[in-house]
Amino acid sequence: MTEESENRSRRRVLQGIGAAGITGLAGCAGGDGGESEGTGAGTATSTEGAGATGTEETATSAGGDGPTLNFAQTKSPLDLDPMKANDIPSLQVVEQVFDGLYTYEEGTTLTPQLADGEPEVSREGTRYVVSLKDGITFHNGDPITAEDVKYSFLAPGREETENGSEFTMIDSITTVDEATVQFDLKYPFGPFRHKLSWYPVPKSVREENKQAFNTSDPVGSGPYEFVEWQEGSYVRMQRYDDYWGEPMPEIASLEFRPISEPTTRVTTLRNGENHIIQTVPPKLYSTVNGIQEADVAERGGLGYYYLSFNCNEGPTADKKVREAIDYAISMDEAVSNYVEPAGVRMTSPLPQSLIESWDFPIEEWQQIPHEKDQTKAEQLMEEAGVDKDYDWTIIVPPDDKREQIGITVSNALNSMGFSNASVQRLDWGAFLDKYATGNEDDYNMYTLGWVDEVDPDGYLYYMFHESEAGSTNGCYYENDEVMTQLDQARESPNREERKQLYTDAITTILEDRPHLPAYNLKNSFGVRSEVQGFRPHTISGINPRMAGPLGTVTLDE
Repeated sequence: MTEESENRSRRRVLQGIGAAGITGLAGCAGGDGGESEGTGAGTATSTEGAGATGTEETATSAGGDGPTLNFAQTKSPLDLDPMKANDIPSLQVVEQVFDGLYTYEEGTTLTPQLADGEPEVSREGTRYVVSLKDGITFHNGDPITAEDVKYSFLAPGREETENGSEFTMIDSITTVDEATVQFDLKYPFGPFRHKLSWYPVPKSVREENKQAFNTSDPVGSGPYEFVEWQEGSYVRMQRYDDYWGEPMPEIASLEFRPISEPTTRVTTLRNGENHIIQTVPPKLYSTVNGIQEADVAERGGLGYYYLSFNCNEGPTADKKVREAIDYAISMDEAVSNYVEPAGVRMTSPLPQSLIESWDFPIEEWQQIPHEKDQTKAEQLMEEAGVDKDYDWTIIVPPDDKREQIGITVSNALNSMGFSNASVQRLDWGAFLDKYATGNEDDYNMYTLGWVDEVDPDGYLYYMFHESEAGSTNGCYYENDEVMTQLDQARESPNREERKQLYTDAITTILEDRPHLPAYNLKNSFGVRSEVQGFRPHTISGINPRMAGPLGTVTLDE
């Protein structure tokens, strides 16, 4: 495994660390500490949001002419340059300042943004040609050209940023003319349309000073211009009044503030310091709903949280043992007790929005998990010959919900007479060092998450394909037929063919039980009543969308 692939793998699996995710083009999420989720790669630090200034003062300092909307993030952004931005707080800022070639309507439905219509696809799905809309400029007045687009797709790989591995299927990019870009792929790649939601940046500006572009002078073409970033305290943006798109944002200025502690975020919502706060943990839903001037706004996210088995070494390499544990616990009860109302039960490795958009047979898949039956569990364990003195190890990241899933399993093992079943709650650094080794001494099971991929390939390939074993695939699942199906599905340009391949693969995976699907978290927000028109999006990094296909947000002050 190359260093680049390790970086990609670590980054992509970290998507599941945060309570909210990002687009399929980028990686690790910010979180909420112990009550909700952990940090990214263990290096991101944040300071609790500074006390808010009055909205009028903030609007003036941000250069806006009108009200400022204050939005509480869970962490401080790390990068403002889309070529580098790889965490949810950063992507939330990028979404305001930069436009993509394509963007998302409801769910995972793509619609042209800077592109002038759908891509022309030819050569059996290996060539995509995209034309740009006329007359669109960056905030500095420079026109957006095909050369800017080419540069923006190549820069992450050339500079070996964490986003570079997202475009390894591209063989070459050609500027047909000033407004037309041709992408030639090394092989047909079914999900490539989603890669086209990438953000063009002005080549000349970024090349002049990449550091400034990332921290103090990002220049995009989006509805808001960057004003100021005080890392750990705030990011300020103002509406770009010459914005090309429709509708024009109603809110004049934005201020994003990092507040990592959930109860502190809720306090700022209650007292009006922030108009919207991100991520409401299960225990605080009733608190937010109890605020007279606020409510919870939520939308099903693109997450997949699961219990994974070590199929490489130890008892859990035996399918009978994995099935026994499925019988031994009630995942329905665990999710009901520890995740709801902030999340919902999952019975497949794909979130509901993808299941609906692809019309997958979820009713059939829902029949595969077992109802709790301790007698059957004990029978299977006995058939597998697992010694009652065996030392079980379940590792979990620093997250209450996933720890409770692990405890549910350890309690079930204890009830079957196994006296040595431990749950180890590890910090993210220690967890990441262990979860994918495949070593029995490190883990028999672990809990983790995977979020905001916009195509089935983004979940199934990285979670289960043998080529990802030791990186994003810590279960070391082996099934030659499934591997072939996953390979064929990602390289087929035909959606119906891909659907059948994924249907067959998922059915087998669920029956083999390398994972037990657990839950999906909602994208949840506390929203004050003076905010109108805010609609949470399925893709976490798009939130808060101030204007676009879903309408505009207004603020009654």
